[in-house]
Amino acid sequence: MKLPKNVTIKEVAPRDGLQNEKRLVLSDDKISWINTLSETGLSYIEVSSFVNPKWIPQLADASDVLKGIKRNKGVTYAALVPNIKGLDRALEAGVDEVSVFMSASEGHNRSNINKSIKETYPVLEEVVKEAKMAGKTVRGYISTVIACPYDGYVAPFHVREVAERLFSMGIDELSLGETIGVGVPNQVENLLDELLPHFNASQLAMHFHDTRGTALANIVKSLEMGITTFDSALGGLGGCPYAKGASGNVATEDLLYMLHEMGIETGVDLKSTLKSAQLIERTLGRSLKSRQMEILRAEGKERIS
Repeated sequence: MKLPKNVTIKEVAPRDGLQNEKRLVLSDDKISWINTLSETGLSYIEVSSFVNPKWIPQLADASDVLKGIKRNKGVTYAALVPNIKGLDRALEAGVDEVSVFMSASEGHNRSNINKSIKETYPVLEEVVKEAKMAGKTVRGYISTVIACPYDGYVAPFHVREVAERLFSMGIDELSLGETIGVGVPNQVENLLDELLPHFNASQLAMHFHDTRGTALANIVKSLEMGITTFDSALGGLGGCPYAKGASGNVATEDLLYMLHEMGIETGVDLKSTLKSAQLIERTLGRSLKSRQMEILRAEGKERIS
């Protein structure tokens, strides 16, 4: 098995993880939690989203959180931005990197953004252009790259078409989201076979949800094909509010365990990550479902010192 020596983990729990939580987390608690994430060795944390607060009340405090966190040197603090209004707020709050998002399927794009794919392009193009003019790097997200809860399975060439448009706008990196967690390794292989002749592996990141327990297997297939950047969420937090039954992202601590045991460096400390997971677990008042957290509970290690 040909594997990379190093992998970059991009932590998305403060945004993608919390946005689906029903229990409102106070701004101060988010700030304290993100500050612990900054001490784990992570080089990238997606802090929040500047969408209209009425759509995601949990993230209505995006500006306060971004302004309130302690910023560690070498860590990129990013946020999701849907439009120019959101970009203005994100820039005022001092965001390091701007993320734009859309889907590869019409059904999910309309449910998530309330626009067709064609109607979404000019909105994102304006955001990318203005973000670049402000000196920011821009990350693109494509959701439903394997399947859509409304339209069924998505052909890889549809993903490539969206990817080409986003890169033509000037994005720096593209995260491919397996939003509902139905994908398996051969589907990931088919997707990357379509994309890699057109884009460098270094331009792509994979974002797997673990609804059916296949996220780590999909990551191994991605590693074999040269991908070295992966999104994950502490404790397996997350889900998709527009995809019923979609569970959370692959858990950061489970991913770290696998990569480290495979001899792949991440620069992230697993013990510190578990301490941070326990902190947000106590804040949420419920047990997180990652394998590593379940093992800690079974061992009676309710609080790592």
